[in-house]
Amino acid sequence: MSDVQSFRIVKRAKYLATGIVVVLVVSAIAVLMLRSFHAGALERATELHAKLYVATTTPKTNSGGLPVKLPGTLQGVIEATVYARSSGYVVRWTQDIGASVKKGELLAEITAPEIDQQLHQAEATRAQTAASEALAKSTAQRWQSLREKDAVTQQDLDERLSASKQAQSDLAAAEANVLRLRSLQGFNRVVAPFDGVVTRRNIDVGDLVDAGNGGGTGRALFSVAQVDPLRLYVYVPQTYASQIKIGDPVTVTLAERRGEQYQGTIARTARAIDTTTRTMQVEVRVPNPKGELIAGSYVQVLLPIKGDNTGLVVPTNALLFRPQGSYVAVVDGGGHVRLNLVKLGTDFGTMVQVLSGLNSSDRIVLNPADSLADGDVVTLAAAQNAG
Repeated sequence: MSDVQSFRIVKRAKYLATGIVVVLVVSAIAVLMLRSFHAGALERATELHAKLYVATTTPKTNSGGLPVKLPGTLQGVIEATVYARSSGYVVRWTQDIGASVKKGELLAEITAPEIDQQLHQAEATRAQTAASEALAKSTAQRWQSLREKDAVTQQDLDERLSASKQAQSDLAAAEANVLRLRSLQGFNRVVAPFDGVVTRRNIDVGDLVDAGNGGGTGRALFSVAQVDPLRLYVYVPQTYASQIKIGDPVTVTLAERRGEQYQGTIARTARAIDTTTRTMQVEVRVPNPKGELIAGSYVQVLLPIKGDNTGLVVPTNALLFRPQGSYVAVVDGGGHVRLNLVKLGTDFGTMVQVLSGLNSSDRIVLNPADSLADGDVVTLAAAQNAG
């Protein structure tokens, strides 16, 4: 091999080695830069997650007083659970849930063979008693004639008259038993007690039903409710009981029907405070001509009374409950948290009255974490108005 060729081979080897070194150096620099980038991103993410973001609001002045809103449950103005009056098997039923029925309309039929046989036996007993009564009566009349002729003693006549009266009483008892069994037989027809809607059917053809509902063994056949108008009961705190007047209008709302309101009227009050709850029961009637409201619905009732107009009001989800009492978390300009002990007044449902421990300019935390403590640093996520 010539010197020129050897020189070229060495030169190429140097270039190759230099290239490999350059690639390694560049790769090392890239790895270091990538690690540095990931470390910075991790540091920024850690710092971001370490921040405690909170939503805040400001208290609202209770200058005009908040209207009192109380919960209630709609009920039919008349509701009845229909039981069987005679024991037997269900032959058929004629009305199902949701059906509108009139008073006396047939709901179901029951067959009761025992009552039928008892009625036949009672009728036969009545016939026997009637024959005995007729004989005793005619015997007493004959002995009465004999006594007028002084053919029998007064004692004998009195015995025959007594037997006649006893036979009359036995006949009356037999007649009453027949009427009782006929009435029971009439209960084989289960009918609607009033105009309304069938809200429940618990029987089917062939079911064995027992008479009555005593002892917990009876089973209801139907439930019927009159749904126009509806009624509901609310329990007004003693503070506002004196403001309730019969005939005053009220507004009824449902959570699932936002923006819709239904008008009702205060029908009656208990006119007494329950010593256990310190509330007064109030009945409200709500017209339901179109059937838009459903019995059993949970509603909110806005009463035509005003609450106490002193102090401030804040959302109930701004409160922190500790062993020492109720607190609100106040955020200063530097983002530091200060827990203020507050004295609460009237609870208006979603809002609560604060009598002391808070200023109208304070910024309070909504939905504060239980772990929140004095001196914690927070970041404001958004500001909104209470109410």
